[in-house]
Amino acid sequence: MLRIDQFAYENRLRSVHPAEKFSYAVLTLTICLVASRPLISLAIILVMGGSIVLQAGIPPKFYIKLMLVPMVFLLVGVLTVALQVSRVSLPLLWGLTVWNLNAGVTAASLGLAANLFLKSLGAVSCLYFLALTTPVLEIIWVMKKAKVPTLFLELMLLVYRFIFVLMETASKIYISQASRHGYASLKASYSSIAWLAANLFAKSYCHARQLFAALLARCYQEELKVLEMPYSLSRKNIAMVALFELALLVLAWRTGVGAAA
Repeated sequence: MLRIDQFAYENRLRSVHPAEKFSYAVLTLTICLVASRPLISLAIILVMGGSIVLQAGIPPKFYIKLMLVPMVFLLVGVLTVALQVSRVSLPLLWGLTVWNLNAGVTAASLGLAANLFLKSLGAVSCLYFLALTTPVLEIIWVMKKAKVPTLFLELMLLVYRFIFVLMETASKIYISQASRHGYASLKASYSSIAWLAANLFAKSYCHARQLFAALLARCYQEELKVLEMPYSLSRKNIAMVALFELALLVLAWRTGVGAAA
């Protein structure tokens, strides 16, 4: 089991109605994407981080490691936004000229890159909150109640299931190869990785056929049914979520929604 999935079942917010957590994450995510202001994104990052660490009880080190993963990719992406290249003169804060091309960073491009970076991190923090506090079966249950197409939900559930199948299969193949010195040299490593990828595809296809046969043996009728747990809505939680989203909307309106997009 992945640690993210483990925390989803063992966090302090486990007993909270999944619809409340789902609404909290999705509404905040929507505001984060619509309101193009660094202040809004920064507030969402801090509040979501507090909800994950302080309320849900997720270890801070684990959450920081999770945030570092998208942060590396975002830094590479925003660098291309911050860097401006033009033949005309630009008000560069830093730059150089090569063959009549001006390349560097302007105040506007730097602000746009910072805003994009914070907005992306804010959106990621919302998704992390949902993933770390709500099991995937409960997320699918909420989406089912929201009348999301059944085919889409079944594909989600099957993809989620096969993440663990692929990881387990790849781990067994890797251990088998390593025990035979399959990664003793660079050349051997390339060959072993190629065989691992090929065998992983074949074994995954076999697992898929076995899973479908098992579903048919259990009277599968084009719909996967899961056990629904009894939950009760909390007026206090709903009021807190509504007040927080309202505060974000007011802050976004006061600072100018989309003004920095």
